Amino acid sequence: MEERARENAMRFAIYYTPPADHPLTMTAERWLQRSAFPGRSVEPLIVEAFSGEEITELTAEPRRYGFHATMKAPFRLADGVSQAELRAELETLALARKPFAQKMKVSRIGRFFAIVPDGPSPELSELADEAVRRFERFRAPLTDAEFQRREPEKLSASELQNLRTWGYPHVFADFRFHMTLTGKVPEDKAEKVQSVLETIFNPLLEEPLEIGGFALFAQPGADQPFHVEVMNAFAAREEVA
Repeated sequence: MEERARENAMRFAIYYTPPADHPLTMTAERWLQRSAFPGRSVEPLIVEAFSGEEITELTAEPRRYGFHATMKAPFRLADGVSQAELRAELETLALARKPFAQKMKVSRIGRFFAIVPDGPSPELSELADEAVRRFERFRAPLTDAEFQRREPEKLSASELQNLRTWGYPHVFADFRFHMTLTGKVPEDKAEKVQSVLETIFNPLLEEPLEIGGFALFAQPGADQPFHVEVMNAFAAREEVA
C-alpha cells in the first residue's frame, strides 16, 4: 500500500535523451545547470554574453525536466498498473526498434529555443506516435487542474481534441520533436540568445544525432524536478538479405 501511494504521487514520462556521456548531453546539462541523471554534478557554462544569473533565469523552465525530447508527456499512473509494468513495456518496445540518425539544429519555436530536426523527420514522428499510443493504457485521466494547466482556451481545435483524448495537445499531426534549451525569451533578447546557443551547440550538431533509445523519466512530487529512472537502448538488428 505504501509503495502504491508513492507511485500515485509520482509522474512519469517517456522521453528521448542522448546517453549520459554524449557530448551533446554533457554540454546541454552545463547550459541548463542541471543533469537529469541522478548523482551527477554539473559545472555551469560560463558565457560572456550573459551572467550566470541571466542563464539561470533563461533556463529555469527546462531545468525542471532535464535535457530531453517528449515522446509521451508526463502522466500519473492509471489504476491497475505499476511502475514495474511500465518499465517492462518500455523495454519491450525498445528491443523492437532500430536506431536511426537525424540531422539537428538550434531553432526558435515561438518564444523559446530548442534543438529540432534540420529537415523532415518522419521516423521521429512515427516513433513519437507509437509511444503515445503504446503507453496510453498507463496514463491516469487528467484532473481538472491538469487540464486547465494546459490553457485549453489557447489551443487549436486539433490540439484541444488531443488534450481531451491523449492528455497532451502536441501529438500526432501537432507533434514537433524538440529538445528545449530555454523558457520564454523576451523579444529584445531573442537574437542574442540564438547567437549564443548556435555558438555553443552548432559544433555538436555537425553530424546527425543518433536516436537510439527511450528513457523513462520520473518526478517524485509536484515541487521536484524530473530525473532519469532508466534508459533503454534500441536493440533491433538490421535484417540481413
